[in-house]
Amino acid sequence: MTQRDRDRLVALKKARKGLITQRQAAAEIGQSERHVRRLLKRLKGKGDAALVHALRGRRSNRTLDEKTKQKALEILGRDVYRGFGPTLAAEYLASQHGIHAGRETVRSWMVEGKLWHARHQRIDKIHQWRPRRSRVGELVQWDTSEHAWLEDRGPKLYLISMIDDASSRLHARFVLHDSTAENMRLVWSYVERHGRPVSYYTDKAGLFQTAPKTARCATNLPRDERDPLPPTQIGRALRELDIVWIGAHSPQAKAYASHCTSSVRAVTTWVGGNRLEYRTP
Repeated sequence: MTQRDRDRLVALKKARKGLITQRQAAAEIGQSERHVRRLLKRLKGKGDAALVHALRGRRSNRTLDEKTKQKALEILGRDVYRGFGPTLAAEYLASQHGIHAGRETVRSWMVEGKLWHARHQRIDKIHQWRPRRSRVGELVQWDTSEHAWLEDRGPKLYLISMIDDASSRLHARFVLHDSTAENMRLVWSYVERHGRPVSYYTDKAGLFQTAPKTARCATNLPRDERDPLPPTQIGRALRELDIVWIGAHSPQAKAYASHCTSSVRAVTTWVGGNRLEYRTP
């Protein structure tokens, strides 16, 4: 008897003694009142064993017999079926030999017959949290958010933000377009206000990295033998300012900047001659 059966038995015995109503007992065990009355009748005639399902421990009526199983294993053990997986094996058993069995049934047969080894679930690579830099200006996160800042009460705005990795100091502005010109304006205003940072950390968008356009004749060349790609406008400006550009290799690596951008409390900017201010509750 399982723990669930024991809990149901307690509720039914309380209902039989009149401590609770049948409706309350039905609510406790998650069944209808009609089924509670049926269980109480069984409980009176068979005792506690009445709660155990009559088919528990018995073989399912839909289970294929042992003879079919042994025949399938004998067929799959042949050289022609060597290397077959459970899915393909089930298809061939049905189409070529008239043995109709589900994929999972064939899988269990093959595992038992040592024709297939159950694979462990692959664990994705865990990205450890990167520690912050120790000094202000050593690394600045640079990202753009497309959040509905005005909640459809005005034009679509983009929030371009720069967040210092060490101090979480925010420098941002709303723009109508996430363009090279707007990002360059933000770089200029950041340098004027806070000075030149050592490095910027961004994603690998087309604003920061030139998309490779390789001719067909050069696709077989190693990467170190291909002609270097020209920098973008922003890349050229960062080189002139002697600022290192670091591109994130995965979305997980860029998650910190997105989290900081989403936690913006108040940003004020000018769009089209109008002063806009956004504040979160």
